[in-house]
Amino acid sequence: MRIRNRAIAVVALWAALLASACTRSPQSSITFTVSMEDPASRTFHVTARYMSFIDEEIDFKMPNWTPGYYSLMDYFRGVESFEAYDSADNPLGWEKASDTTWRVSTDSTPLVRLEFDIRTSRMFIANSYIDENRAFISPTSAFMYITDLIDHPATVTIEPYREWPDIATGLDRVEEQENTFTAPDFDVLFDSPILVGDLESLPPFEVQGIPHRFIGYELGDFDKVAFMDDLKKIVETAVGIIGDIPYRHYTFMGVGPGRGGLEHLNSTAISFSGSRGISTGTLGFIAHEYFHHYNVKRIRPIELGPFDYDNGNPTTMLWVAEGFTSYYQNLILRRAGLMTTEELLDAMRSSIIGYENTAGRLYQSVTESSLASWTQGPFGGDRSRSVNYYSKGAALGMLLDFEIRHASNNERSLDDVMRTLYRTYYQTEERGFTEEEFRLVCEEAAGVPLDRIFEYASTTREIDYGWYLSLAGLDITVPENRTEEPLQGEALEAAFRITVTENPTALQSAILRSWIGEE
Repeated sequence: MRIRNRAIAVVALWAALLASACTRSPQSSITFTVSMEDPASRTFHVTARYMSFIDEEIDFKMPNWTPGYYSLMDYFRGVESFEAYDSADNPLGWEKASDTTWRVSTDSTPLVRLEFDIRTSRMFIANSYIDENRAFISPTSAFMYITDLIDHPATVTIEPYREWPDIATGLDRVEEQENTFTAPDFDVLFDSPILVGDLESLPPFEVQGIPHRFIGYELGDFDKVAFMDDLKKIVETAVGIIGDIPYRHYTFMGVGPGRGGLEHLNSTAISFSGSRGISTGTLGFIAHEYFHHYNVKRIRPIELGPFDYDNGNPTTMLWVAEGFTSYYQNLILRRAGLMTTEELLDAMRSSIIGYENTAGRLYQSVTESSLASWTQGPFGGDRSRSVNYYSKGAALGMLLDFEIRHASNNERSLDDVMRTLYRTYYQTEERGFTEEEFRLVCEEAAGVPLDRIFEYASTTREIDYGWYLSLAGLDITVPENRTEEPLQGEALEAAFRITVTENPTALQSAILRSWIGEE
């Protein structure tokens, strides 16, 4: 009798939970329409329609951050003139249940229509922005989702300002519907920015039959054919490292002059202007954002998904997610023939200086810096007490690569680690990796324990650069008797210079050649 009553209670509990959840019919749909009749107002309008979701109250939520930019953004502050209607255009009551949540009393109407404006203030790669010249829509700051229905498909229709003929996005187009795009779920939708304006498209190229295009606003005057040739080399080299292309098409979006870029599954949005020519730094910046579609979007720490759009996803592994991508951006350029060996060594030196020339190296580990991104910002906080996980992560990526190559007699490298992570956790297990799994894959590639590398990541222990670089036949000038004071003048100019050893061993030479892609 007691068992039967318990079973009845469980059934009742589940019934109550289901009754309180927002249910959907097989014909349910979510559509967004974005209009921009007055760009000078710095606002655009969103009409959202949620069809066949049955509940007396529905929570509509605006994300509070954008994956890839590890800081809370308070997007809810941009929402203005919010209104809700039923299928007969009658107003519906609503309240703010939290900063990011609009709770609408639906009376079980089969259609809820939301109308609201998004006010923008500055052009930034993780924000939406509109002015008289173009609109950039960061979907996390423009579209609301229903709690627990992140997996629902959505469509977006853009009604561009009358003088803007072009739309760029990584979203798939809906056939026979003008300016309409579709996403299989909200994770994809939130990962697909949209650029609208009078845009310029450069000659596209294909890699392994997959189309790639570059389209942007005010690209500038430069050799665009040569630039696209270089871009193709970057893509081919990055693809060669992992050995797979996981998307059907890829779009590079230049959002105009400025700073910053943000990676996505099959696109990237970057601040770009070629008016002063295309520098090696610009190519490295693009290579960084492109390689992220592997490292971060697919090869990822397990904490980076499923996403908590309210609170963020703290992880201690951004030194791998961001730092290793910074490391690979320069290797890709060297292997693609777009950078000399000397330029590569200078780039590695810059990463080392970016970490070593701050007092924060004595107080914060790079794993702590990764975890603190949400409070101190994605590029570190007070340099006297914090470190940048981009810089130290890139340096540790190089040292780890050299140790794996040396320990395996140059038979394996960090490339093998990245490929294993991609195939095992992204392709096979369809998840991210844990810290323990990452270390295991690295040590299996090396065939030896890698205690020091991981101690360098988790502590402030001083790094023995000389030993690691010697494995690849490289020398480095390391200052003695360091203090908290940053190096300046001639001391900084001489510090951490990396050069090729005069008489390397056969193994050292082999490691260096394979590292830069010459064998």
